[in-house]
Amino acid sequence: MIYVDTSVILAHVLAEDRSPPDDLWAETLVSSRLTIYETWVRLNVRRLAGSHGNLAREALGRLAIVELSALVLERAMEPFPAPVRTLDALHLATLSFLADQRQRLKLATYDVRMAEAATRLGFELHPL
Repeated sequence: MIYVDTSVILAHVLAEDRSPPDDLWAETLVSSRLTIYETWVRLNVRRLAGSHGNLAREALGRLAIVELSALVLERAMEPFPAPVRTLDALHLATLSFLADQRQRLKLATYDVRMAEAATRLGFELHPL
């Protein structure tokens, strides 16, 4: 199972220089509900929801979504082995929650800080 963070979704939707390989979308993908919110906020800020909304819905629709439960939120308040931003803490807490449920995960991200923190937590990175 591959945990996809918002950086990957936005790279795909916005056709950035770094974009995930097409075969990523054939994998079993999971993410936090936070990814949905982050994606739409970024598209709305850039005024791209109208032109890129369908592609965003399609990409987000391929994800199994994990809710921001009390367990996830409680983990986000605990220390991490590397400095993290608030939203990264929520993603990492979701990863940790899934691992605690015995899910084997790799993280797909373009965010260097997120990758570093996840690696320090013992998560493998999915090559992009």
